[in-house]
Amino acid sequence: MKLNGILGKTVHRALNARPALNMKRRAGILGAACAVAMLAGGALTPAHAQTKLTYASFYGPDEFFETSAKYFMGEVTRRSEGKITFEPYYGGALLRAAESGDGLSRGVADIGVTVPAAFNPREFPLTGVVLPFVSENPYAVTQAFADLMHEDPAFAEQFRQHNQKPLWARAAGENSLWTNKPVRTFSDLKGMRIRSILGVAEALKAAGVTPVSIPWVEALELMQRGGVEGVSTTPFAQAAAAGTLDMAKYASNGGRMGNYTAVIWTMNLQSYERLSPEERAIIDDVAKDVIPEYFSRYEAEIDRNVELLEKSDVEYIHMDDAEVAKVKEIAGPVVYESWAKLVSSRTKVDPKAFYDNYVERVRKYEAQFPYVTGFDRYRQRNPR
Repeated sequence: MKLNGILGKTVHRALNARPALNMKRRAGILGAACAVAMLAGGALTPAHAQTKLTYASFYGPDEFFETSAKYFMGEVTRRSEGKITFEPYYGGALLRAAESGDGLSRGVADIGVTVPAAFNPREFPLTGVVLPFVSENPYAVTQAFADLMHEDPAFAEQFRQHNQKPLWARAAGENSLWTNKPVRTFSDLKGMRIRSILGVAEALKAAGVTPVSIPWVEALELMQRGGVEGVSTTPFAQAAAAGTLDMAKYASNGGRMGNYTAVIWTMNLQSYERLSPEERAIIDDVAKDVIPEYFSRYEAEIDRNVELLEKSDVEYIHMDDAEVAKVKEIAGPVVYESWAKLVSSRTKVDPKAFYDNYVERVRKYEAQFPYVTGFDRYRQRNPR
C-alpha cells in the first residue's frame, strides 16, 4: 500500500504573556551580538547574522506532544547552519494556553502552540470543524485538517486577519473519560460535574453533566479535592501519562467521541515576513516534515500509555456499541449545531458544506491510515 500526503512513508513505518522586547533590551542584545562577532575575528556581516525566534508552549518540555516542536526547532537550526536558533518557553512560562492565540497575534512570541477552537473560537470558528463523533483516527483527522489548512482560502484568511501563519497542526487524539464512580451508560453521567470543554462539554451537557471549564493543568488537582467527579476532553495518550491514573478510579471511552479538536502551531506573520526568502523557505520545508516525524513515534507512545493503564489500579469500563450509538444520536446533533451556528454568525462560509468536505476527507484517509484506539488496545491485551 502506497501512502501519500503529509503522513507519507514515516507513518507507514509507524503503523506496521510576555511583552515584546523593549528598545533598551534590544539594544543590549544587539551590542552583545556585535561584541561576540568582533571577538570571533571581524565585524558583524550579513553572512554572520543570526536570527533567534522565541517559542511558547503550554506543554511541559518533556511531554510527548512537544515532540513535533522540538523536531522543528532542531531541524530548522540544522538546515539553516545555525543562522536560525530558538529560545523556548515551556509550561506556560511565556504564554498560558488561553493567552496563546492573542499573544501570537501580538508578537509576544514568534512561534507557539495554540488551540483556537477552545480559546479563540470567535476569531477562528472554522478550526472547530474537528468535532466529536466524526472519527477516532488521529492520522485521518490530522491529514484532513491539513488539507483544509493549506487549500481552503477562507480557512487561511482567518489566520492572516489575526497576524498569524499556520505552520502545522495535529489532531489532539481520541477523547477519554476518567471518573471516580463507574460510568456504564450515558445516563450514569447525569448530575456529575466533569472537567470538559469544546464539543465534549456540549455532548456531556446533553447527558445532564455540569461541565467545568478549567485548564487541564488545574483539572486533576480539582478532582483530587472533590471539586469535580471526573475529567474529560483529554486525549488518551496525555491523560494516561499525566497523572490521571493516580486520581481516577474508573476509565471509559465516554461514548467514543473520538478526536475533538486540532492543536495548531502558528507563527506571528510579521516575524515570518521579516525573515529572508531563504529562511522562510527553510521554515516552510521543515513544517511539512513535522507531522510525519511526530506520527513515526505515535504508535509507541500509545502502547506505552496502554502499559501504564495496565499497571495502574484504574478499572476500565467499556461502553458497548449500542450505548455508543445512543450517545451519538443524542449528543451528535447538539455538538454540530452549536458549531454551525458560530460559523454562520462569524463567516460567510456554509457550515454544512465545509463540514461535509472535512468528513469526506476524513473517511478517505481512514482507509489509508488504520488506527486502533488506546482503550481498544487495552481490551485486546486484557480480554474478559
